[in-house]
Amino acid sequence: MEQSEKKIIFSGVQPSGTLTLGNYLGALKNWAELQEDYRCYYCVVDMHAITVRQDPAELRRRTLDVAALYMAAGIDPKRSVIYVQSHVPQHAELGWVLNCFTYLGELSRMTQYKDKAAKHQDNLNSGLFTYPVLMAADILLYQADLVPVGSDQKQHVELTRDLATRFNNLYGDVFTVPELYIGKAGARIMSLQEPTSKMSKSDPNPNGYISILDDADTIRRKVKRAVTDSDGEIRLSPDKPGVSNLLAIYAACRGVTPEQAEAEFSGMGYGALKDGVSEAVIAELAPLQEKYRAIRGDKGYLEGILRENAEIASRAATKTLRKVHKKVGFLAR
Repeated sequence: MEQSEKKIIFSGVQPSGTLTLGNYLGALKNWAELQEDYRCYYCVVDMHAITVRQDPAELRRRTLDVAALYMAAGIDPKRSVIYVQSHVPQHAELGWVLNCFTYLGELSRMTQYKDKAAKHQDNLNSGLFTYPVLMAADILLYQADLVPVGSDQKQHVELTRDLATRFNNLYGDVFTVPELYIGKAGARIMSLQEPTSKMSKSDPNPNGYISILDDADTIRRKVKRAVTDSDGEIRLSPDKPGVSNLLAIYAACRGVTPEQAEAEFSGMGYGALKDGVSEAVIAELAPLQEKYRAIRGDKGYLEGILRENAEIASRAATKTLRKVHKKVGFLAR
């Protein structure tokens, strides 16, 4: 199938923390597979990151880290467009136009805003409030057909669909109305310390998550400290979230089902389960870490890839933005 005939996918990750095993198994690993059948834009969304105060040097470093992790996870910059959001100013330009078509009531209902506002009372900036509009611009700029996101972002994709439909109703067929990508389910990896919550790179407790770049000893230590329960039986059950999470991690790393993992550890103790999980995670991440070190070690190469891909993204984005500008009445540049 020619690139031009392929459906378009857009997704991105903020460079605002250390990417976790959950990010890899639930997103990056699947993104690499999607590039076989889709035209993919994978963005490092640094503009979204500054809704929360960032150390500038750290943000620059992490932006390169995330781009290198994309590539190490198997996303090929010759088949997918890997770029940095702030390198394509059309994101911000379309974001402003869409702000003028978004109602305050829609934004005030966003649960992520409520959650973040509660955590960042000292920095309730307007970017935090209008974040979903910029996310809509990210998606609509490339005429994305599909958006693979986690459940925490579904509400934002629904807003994107509403904005695209509203604009199209006013001005004709301008935007592709995107759908949520429902493909092969990515593993839902939970916190090692609070297994009823998703594993998160923003977790203040470093024992709650495994970083993609954690070394073998650190992985063993974190898994050993993982919360289980007191009954000692290894089985999948809603009332055993810690054990179920460890089985899910093992299954995702070994390429088996959680039920197969459960059978494999039947009759064993939690120590054996944790040892098995640790070695499965180490084996899964070792090749990725080796590729990452090679890519990240050549800063000139990495920055060159991002510049080239930003130009590709910019050409696609310009086509959409010109159409939008004409529709709303801006003079041609």
